[in-house]
Parts: sequence; C-alpha cells; structure tokens
Amino acid sequence: MPSWLTQLQFHTPWILLLLLLLPGWWWWRRRRHPPAIVFSRVGLLARGPRRGAWISRAIIGLRTLALAGLVVAMARPRMAGRSEQSNSEGINIVIAFDISSSMLAEDFQPQNRLEVAREKVKQFVGLRGSDRIGIVAFSGEALTQVPLTTDYPVVIAAIDNLQPGQLEDGTAIGTAIATAANRLRTAPGRSRVIVLLTDGVNNRGTIDPRTAAQAAAEFGVKIYAIGVGTEGMAPVPVGRGVFGLRYENRPVEIDDALLTEVAQKTGGRYFRARDAAALQRITEEIDRLERSPVHTRVYTRFTELFRWPLALALVALLLELGITAWRGPVP
Repeated sequence: MPSWLTQLQFHTPWILLLLLLLPGWWWWRRRRHPPAIVFSRVGLLARGPRRGAWISRAIIGLRTLALAGLVVAMARPRMAGRSEQSNSEGINIVIAFDISSSMLAEDFQPQNRLEVAREKVKQFVGLRGSDRIGIVAFSGEALTQVPLTTDYPVVIAAIDNLQPGQLEDGTAIGTAIATAANRLRTAPGRSRVIVLLTDGVNNRGTIDPRTAAQAAAEFGVKIYAIGVGTEGMAPVPVGRGVFGLRYENRPVEIDDALLTEVAQKTGGRYFRARDAAALQRITEEIDRLERSPVHTRVYTRFTELFRWPLALALVALLLELGITAWRGPVP
C-alpha cells in the first residue's frame, strides 16, 4: 500500500455514506420507463438509436462523477503532515559573571579561573532547552551584556567576549545581584534564577548583597552562588611587565559566609569550586536542580485536499452541460 494512503484522513467521514445512494440512483433510472422517447431534434432520431447511445452513457457517467466528487469534497479529505511539538514555558536564568582582574588567577592550571568559568558556563547554557538566559557582567560595577533570550548562540558569543578591564575593577556583588534581579522581576513565568559566579569579597558598590538578595527573594528570584578559587595561595596578576602580566602568590579570599547567606535568603544554594572538575559538577547539579517540568503538546499539520475532488466535480458538471447543449438532453 502506498505510504500516502496511510496518511489520508477525512474530517467528516460519515458524509461518505452518501456514496451508497449512487447505486440506488442507477437502479432507479434503469427501472424508470418514460411514456415517450424525448429527443431535442428530429435529426438525431433519423440517425438511429445507436448513434446517441454513447451520449446518454457519457452524461450519466459525468453526472455520477460530479455527485461522487461533491460528496468526497464535503467529507474534507486531508493528508496528515509532520507533527510539531510545543513545550511549556521554561525557566528564566540570569548568569552574573565576575570579570574582575582576580579572575585571571592561575589556580586552575593549565587555565586561569576566567577561562575555566567561561567554558563551564557555556556547557551549562548548552544543556538548557527552552529556558530564557541572560548575562550580567560585573566587577566594580555591573552591566547587562545580554537580556533574557532563547538565542543561545548570542549568549555563548557574549560569554566568549567577557574579559577583565571591560568595567571598573573590583567586586560589587550587591550591584550584580540587583542588576540581575531587575532583569528577572518582570520576566514571564514563575521560575526565576540567578547563577552568581564570583571569586572574591564584596568591596565595591553602594548596594549591600544581603539587601539585594532580600529584594530578589521578594521577586521570587532564587540565587545559586558559586565561589571560584582554590584554598590557600594562588598566583594573581598584579600588573604588567615587559613580558606581559606579572603574578604574585596571594591568599585566595572568597566570602563563603556571605555567599551562603545570600543564597539561603532566596531558597538557593552556595557551591565552592576549588578546581575545574568541581565547577563542572556544580554547573551540572544546578542544571538538575532547575529543570522545569515539560508538558509536550503534539500538533499535527494537515494538508487539505478537498479542492481536488471539488475541481473534478466541477469539470464533470461543465462537461455534462457542454454535451447537453451540443446534443440535447438524451435520457
């Protein structure tokens, strides 16, 4: 059986029952005996009965075809097309990314903190499906790089472009939370998340991180904070020399207590990434924690085919009218 036959459907198939009336019409016509033979022209009678027999059969055939085509068209034949899936509304996520100069510390050898963080955040973005994601970069101030969007290539390109020196140096955690929460407060849907990634202590900005977190909680925003950095000492850039950046071993200072409090105020969690593998596990865990239930609706697109039998019925009707006008109504 051809594959297209398995896809053929009728919107109102019960109308096809009218086709069963056609044999009854044929039987009734054969049983009918008119009281006289009617011819439109005497010349047709003179040529003999066999000369007009094909006209009668043609008219009956065309009328049957017209009626059948009309019935099939009324049943609305259609071809089932491809199925389309529509997913439910996803989660709104703003990634607040620390680009202070300390993110160049090389305690995640062979890469620095910034390079590892960029790579893992891009993997996190790649794991999302229908979520809207935005990017806020911060150091001594905060600036939205990408508003909430589902255009993931744009998000990943913005992450690749994050570099220290784009903003005033420092670590303004409170300003970063406030900027990200402001992006989320009017976002559609009920799930709103900030992924706060930093490697330092709040030392810039006029907004206290606890106050910003409390305001975010009022908007229904949940914060997942990630502290990026090893324990003890780490080579940190302190200036530029003849051969590039100059590094000094300095203590790693991450305010774990503050970040824990900020996350807990909003119902989120705080994670400490002491190496690249830990950061990988953390982003995967956040991905598992913030998964919206997806309700899938399947829509099937149909191609309407009623025009074809309707066109066939009209052509048959026109041909019948043409023959009738040419030869006259032959019973």
